[in-house]
Amino acid sequence: MPIEYLSLLLVIVALLIAAASLVAVGRLRVKVRGIASTPVVSEALALTARSALVINPTKNNADSVRSALMLAWASTGMDEPLVLETTAEDPGYGMARQALDAGCDVVIVAGGDGTVRAVAEVLAGTEASLAILPLGTGNLLARNLGFDVEDIGSCVHTALQGRTRGIDAARMELERADGTIDTHVFLVMAGVGTDAEMMADTRADLKAMVGPLAYAEAGMRHLPGKRRPVTITLDDEEPIHREIRSLIFANVGKLQAGLDFVPDAKIDDGVLDLVVMSPRSAMGWAWIAAKTALRHRRAIPVIEYFQARRIHIASLEEIGSQLDGDTTGMITAVTVTNLPMALKVRVPTV
Repeated sequence: MPIEYLSLLLVIVALLIAAASLVAVGRLRVKVRGIASTPVVSEALALTARSALVINPTKNNADSVRSALMLAWASTGMDEPLVLETTAEDPGYGMARQALDAGCDVVIVAGGDGTVRAVAEVLAGTEASLAILPLGTGNLLARNLGFDVEDIGSCVHTALQGRTRGIDAARMELERADGTIDTHVFLVMAGVGTDAEMMADTRADLKAMVGPLAYAEAGMRHLPGKRRPVTITLDDEEPIHREIRSLIFANVGKLQAGLDFVPDAKIDDGVLDLVVMSPRSAMGWAWIAAKTALRHRRAIPVIEYFQARRIHIASLEEIGSQLDGDTTGMITAVTVTNLPMALKVRVPTV
């Protein structure tokens, strides 16, 4: 089978994910209109006290979601929640701190995975609960928690009356070439290598025009490339050496379109899943894509899976990094530590 055909499989998988995201956005526009008239929302609001809404105003339907939520809230006669908008300079950290300072015990986040991650970083380890109104194209945390991300009405119900459960988070310490270390928390997946560099290289103008399809275009440009040597240390085990294209640290397993990328990953198992990808060519990437799309459990040489509570990666050269889809620059080493049951989250009751 020609390499050109095999590499096309990888692109098809990316396009399927992107198409699913676009369909979801279209359905969201229809679903959001019925929030204020949903009876269960009014009943749920009466049970909620000291709440804040942190909203990313740049997301699709952000204004509609806020207006409908406020209308439903007003119908209960309760005081409105504290409403805080994210900015280009602050994706949610300061807003989450402001909500905690105001005594809020539930912080509702209306935005994508990046906004959710920023707020969760502040809430982790506190008694406050995170509630999610998924407005992004990925919404991977919400999907992995069983949300119907196409039905914003049900997501509002969950935010206000869902059950609360604990989930793991992960702390990522990024070491730069100058020796400085940045520390962040993530909830879904972080990574170094090709996936991070692809995200950083996605054209902003193309993303504005075609949304998630822009990632497929960037992915095609990053299929070629060299493998890079890294040293991997899992907990207190002896270091292992690999030549990799990409490493993924997974707190959850599912991607968009129902793709089960890390089958053994669980959000509350107290460990992280590490995915090591080492394809030499487009054929290797296609092999990984086919394994994921077809859900084959058989091991293949271009992808490996490990589990650990703490993972340290050292690279001989600078390599790109990302957390929950947000690029975090070039690094030379990274340490990722599981934070068991660090965050309280509102999830669907069924």
